Amino acid sequence: MCSPEEAALLRLEEVSSATLARINSLVLQPLLAAAAEPTDAQGRECLRLLQQLHRSSQQLWEETEESLHSLRERLRRPGAVALESLLLLRQADHVLQVHVEYLEAYTSCVVAQAFQKAAKRRSQYWRGQRKALRQLLSGASTEGPVGATLVQALRQPLTHHVQQYVLLLLSLGDTIRECHPARELVVHAATIFGDLQSFVGQALEQAVATQALWPMLSSRQRDALYTPARRLLQDSQELPLTVSPLRAERVLLFNDALVLLQGHSVHTFDLKLVWVDPGQDGYTFHLLTPEEEFSFCAKDPQGRAVWQWKVTQAVCQALRGKKDFPVLGAVLDPPDPPPCRYVAYTFRAEGRLCQATYEGEWYRGRPHGKGTLKWPDGQEHVGEFCRGREHGFGIRLVPQASEDKYDCYKCHWREGSMCGYGICEYSTDEVYKGYFQEGLRHGFGVLESAPQSPQPCKYTGHWERGQRSGYGIEEDSDRGERYIGMWQADQRHGPGVMVTQAGVCYQGNFQADKMMGSGILLSEDDSLYEGSFTRDLTLVGKGKVTFPNGFTLEGSFGSGSGRGLHTQGVLDTAAVPPDPSSTRKRQLGLGSFPVERRWQGVYTPFRDFVRAGCPGELQEALLGLHVPSPRELRKSQECLCCERTHPEDSAGRMDDILDELLQHREPEALQQCLRKALNNSLHPLGKLLQTLMLTFQATYAGIGANKHLQGLAQEEVKQHAQELWVAYRSMLKVALQRKGLAPEAEDDAETRDLQVHSLVLPLVLPSFYSELFTLYLLLHEREDGLYSQGIANLSLFPDTKLLEFLDVQKHLWPLKDLTLTTNQRYSLVRDKCFLSATECLQKIMTTVDPREKLEVLEKTYGEIEATVSRVLGQEHKLPMDDLLPLLIYVVSRARIQHLGAEIHLIRDMMDPTHTGGLYDFLLTALESCYEHIQKEDMRLHRLPSRSDFTELW
Repeated sequence: MCSPEEAALLRLEEVSSATLARINSLVLQPLLAAAAEPTDAQGRECLRLLQQLHRSSQQLWEETEESLHSLRERLRRPGAVALESLLLLRQADHVLQVHVEYLEAYTSCVVAQAFQKAAKRRSQYWRGQRKALRQLLSGASTEGPVGATLVQALRQPLTHHVQQYVLLLLSLGDTIRECHPARELVVHAATIFGDLQSFVGQALEQAVATQALWPMLSSRQRDALYTPARRLLQDSQELPLTVSPLRAERVLLFNDALVLLQGHSVHTFDLKLVWVDPGQDGYTFHLLTPEEEFSFCAKDPQGRAVWQWKVTQAVCQALRGKKDFPVLGAVLDPPDPPPCRYVAYTFRAEGRLCQATYEGEWYRGRPHGKGTLKWPDGQEHVGEFCRGREHGFGIRLVPQASEDKYDCYKCHWREGSMCGYGICEYSTDEVYKGYFQEGLRHGFGVLESAPQSPQPCKYTGHWERGQRSGYGIEEDSDRGERYIGMWQADQRHGPGVMVTQAGVCYQGNFQADKMMGSGILLSEDDSLYEGSFTRDLTLVGKGKVTFPNGFTLEGSFGSGSGRGLHTQGVLDTAAVPPDPSSTRKRQLGLGSFPVERRWQGVYTPFRDFVRAGCPGELQEALLGLHVPSPRELRKSQECLCCERTHPEDSAGRMDDILDELLQHREPEALQQCLRKALNNSLHPLGKLLQTLMLTFQATYAGIGANKHLQGLAQEEVKQHAQELWVAYRSMLKVALQRKGLAPEAEDDAETRDLQVHSLVLPLVLPSFYSELFTLYLLLHEREDGLYSQGIANLSLFPDTKLLEFLDVQKHLWPLKDLTLTTNQRYSLVRDKCFLSATECLQKIMTTVDPREKLEVLEKTYGEIEATVSRVLGQEHKLPMDDLLPLLIYVVSRARIQHLGAEIHLIRDMMDPTHTGGLYDFLLTALESCYEHIQKEDMRLHRLPSRSDFTELW
């Protein structure tokens, strides 16, 4: 059975539905007809607001009809339809939202005086409708202005309807048992409509106060501030307030903005970008905005409390994007606005950000976090900000004069300037990868032009305040030249080496990009000139030429009126022809560029990082980054979420790296730990090695692959190994300090050299081996050519003839244990004699580690002795007289290419502790074999005749 309260709700909904229908036909439709075809902006706005109100009224009527239908079903079939199925209870929140939307549309029309403006166009009509309007107003007077009557006609039914909802729902709740399923729904509906009743009252008061404000302002002020959705929350004329440093005459607090009026000037501040700071006394509080800070002072503590509280709550309301419900201030102790926000803002004050728009994260009035900054001239910066400045990783686009051309900077920034590692792609198609300081290239970096540019070139080296300065390498692909040396103010200045693709090399002092004074010129045929040059590298003045055959020409050089070189001096033909190995002495740059000072710009960022305690937030600036290659500037998040060392993960990763160093300090574990670190480009040591590889390739690969640079290269590899060991030790020291452990004792020179050669050099040498070995090949090309010719001739001998030719004692020949017929002897012995030693020696080419190469040589010696011992039937130690010819035999059968380059690389890179030991002895024996095979009697001896081969078969 239905309750009287339900019946009353049914009657209320019937009345409400009929009233809304009458309002639509009697008020809204005529108003829309009167506002149709507007002739100005105000008329168009009035029409838009009335149309919005009409739509909201229609939605409210439809909702009321659905509620009415559910109530009728309940009264008609009380046993079949449960109370909780009523629309008013089941969808109370939705019904509430429809009422709120209608209220927002109505109050906007009130603020804009839409009823009054539309009514003026049909005043005669409205005078004839006063009786009907009086019915809507429940008998209230309609003798006032038509516009005010219309306002009241739409307001009174709404407020009465909500009031009756609350009363009937409360009464219905009192009649329902506590355990009834609909009890909770009824209480909820009564609560939210009670809140709506309060909200309606406050919204109407704000609308009336706002509507009354606009006529009080000047037309200029009104034009700057007026919008139908804006509501006045507080006025300093009602509650006085003074502002400093700006002497504002009036302060207006709206629901979306704080406004300071000063004469004809209107200063508007978006509440989303207002931060409230309590003052130190009871009268003052402070506001922070993106460009200004203000102090607000009230006449008494109560006034200050009201203003501060209202501004704070208005900021919260603006950030939420909707009004407080049920009313502003319903919560006695509401939460403060968040200090971090995401808002768009266009700067107005003069300065570097004038007219720039920032969209992103803010903190206390300053861009802070991730965001996008756009200037009117097309510049755009996407990245990380700190206290209003670009700080952290960021991408900057700078448009150029050419159409669709711009510079793209993908860098780390510090306090608004590029600082740290970055990649810059210029509109000229040049690319710079390296370090910056205060917005300029500074430290180590690589600048490379596009391959298709008219003059392709590449610079790898040091920079100082945007200019090439210090040690650096420039490669000019178009001219086929490479300069290795010192720079100053973007010019070659100081000692330098010029290497050309034609094989000509220069070494001397450069000034203003030109070589001047005394120097060295090495031609492709190894002719050596020592003397003076002009700026265009012409020989002039006193000098000396040493020819490849040992002849020397010493005198004065110059260019005459005709073509060619003119000289006057002494030609010495009595000199002894140089030894093939003398080219090793013609190494350029060794005395000019101390190896420990060449690449300080590579080590400096690492040292600064370690000196700072290896902080995770600086790890990305040290390691560099991998950003998308296309120059398209996408959305902020897409640009920032590229393949990078993310700062939020860096601290944890750095802790793991340091912990791993602490856990692997034993020699075997340490070598594995270092190998893993050096192979990882995201590890500081791996990044350091990767950069050193880049410098090595830039210096010695391609055009720079010149035999006269071999000495420069091999000492550089050793220096890099030492520096990497020092780098490891410095990181270990930081790891120990973080754990509060005692630091390890400093390495002395002997211990450091031992660790470098035993641990680090074998790990880093593979990274440089390709370029380094190429230089050894070029340097020893002539020697290896003679060696190869000797090997080719010796390979024509069968084993027995070769052993006999090498004077190997016959009792050592490994033939006695073979039971072979005469016809089998040649073919099988040729493949079997000292085969194990030969195969062992061939493994020397399969490794790059000098120690492993020496171990191969030691095993080869062991295989030779084992074979001899087997032949003799007893253990036998070979004296040098017996070992050398047997080793020559094994070397000739192993046919190792470029053996001279291998031997010299081993000798140069081997551990100094092996000097004078077994390895040194075996390497010396291998060197002797190599030199014997080069000798003339090995290369020009009588080859075996056909009869010799016939006899052997």
